Amino acid sequence: MTLYMLRDFFMWCSVINLGLFFLSFLFFRFAHDFIFRYHGKWYKLPEEKFNAIYYSVMIFFKTAIILFNLVPFMALSIII
Repeated sequence: MTLYMLRDFFMWCSVINLGLFFLSFLFFRFAHDFIFRYHGKWYKLPEEKFNAIYYSVMIFFKTAIILFNLVPFMALSIII
């Protein structure tokens, strides 16, 4: 595997993960009530706690994308 292939791999990982991130944001933004009702059947959470958990997960996901996809892509782009 060459450095160019590895750089392209991290680029596509970044594109796919950022796409999933924005899709989940849009889904949560425009279908919040549906998601809350759906998960409310399983877990008895107040809406404020549900929102806090969702935002915590999104912060973790965004941090993981930056650390494991964007940083290696940028580092490989610099050295190639």
